[in-house]
Amino acid sequence: MMPTSSGKGTPAAGAPSSERSLVARDARVDGFLRHLRSERQASPHTLSGYLIDLTQFASFAWFEHGRRACAWEEVQPHQARNFIVRLNRQGLARTSLNRKTSSLRSFYRYLVREGVVATNPFVAVPTSKAPRRLPGVFDPGQAERLLAAPEAYWRRHAEAAGPSSAPGAMLAGVRDRALIEVLYSAGLRISEAAGLNVGDIDPGTGLFRVRGKGGKERLCVLGGPAIAAVTAYLRQRAGLGLGGAAATEALFVNHRGGRLTARSMQRCFKLYLREADLPADYTPHRLRHSFATHLLAAGADLRSVQEMLGHASLSTTQIYTHVDAQRLKDAYLKAHPRAR
Repeated sequence: MMPTSSGKGTPAAGAPSSERSLVARDARVDGFLRHLRSERQASPHTLSGYLIDLTQFASFAWFEHGRRACAWEEVQPHQARNFIVRLNRQGLARTSLNRKTSSLRSFYRYLVREGVVATNPFVAVPTSKAPRRLPGVFDPGQAERLLAAPEAYWRRHAEAAGPSSAPGAMLAGVRDRALIEVLYSAGLRISEAAGLNVGDIDPGTGLFRVRGKGGKERLCVLGGPAIAAVTAYLRQRAGLGLGGAAATEALFVNHRGGRLTARSMQRCFKLYLREADLPADYTPHRLRHSFATHLLAAGADLRSVQEMLGHASLSTTQIYTHVDAQRLKDAYLKAHPRAR
């Protein structure tokens, strides 16, 4: 039988790569991840999260005790509970506990379906309702500073590096201004922006379709400033010979003409936060939150915002109404003579 407790720490996301590789090579885990990829169109980020959670449990269950193979069929309900209890004692956030419970429950649901195990040991492990944190947003002034940051940053870079770097630096500034405009104007996830092609956006209408989570398509809209920024970027890009006008070509490209990755976009975003004197923990996703909050504050209906964000449930979108309510309350407390 599997040991049920240990004083050793459970490995976190930084678990040794050898352990993660061992779990990834397990036939049942491999089948589960392939199932997620093919039937649920799970993203690489989602698959990595599942593998991390499964590796944490495997370390708790077997690797800490010298076993180098996963015996998923041996796990009992009390052992599943002990794993979550240990993580809770280590101070893991409630949202993370719930996610790990959900990951392991989904994995065992798959094993039951495949006939590997008879019952799901995680089905009785409770999940607690975590307090819903309000998403942070850029105020309009912060958004303007961020939009101005790419060109300011690359102008300084070109001045320091010399004339030969000027064309590439200018392109990077115009490109990343367009990228931020698109993220803010359409409420895209950064992975969705990275996947855009030249032919996806109609500059005449600003309408375009984007493939979001689970491969679901939705209709998005770009405003005038975003269309102008994208047009200026494509014009300058063509002048440098980085790609033509083929509809299937990547919209946002690096200095070699290859598709700009989401990771590269995030790295650049950090530079622009510093340039705009904004908090370092702000993320590109904050622009998506800002998009929704600013639309609702201006009177957009909740259902339309839900469709533009690609949320499956209206309840997910409703959190932005709380953000706007908080904005109104803050304004009241600052301005009303009888507020305090």
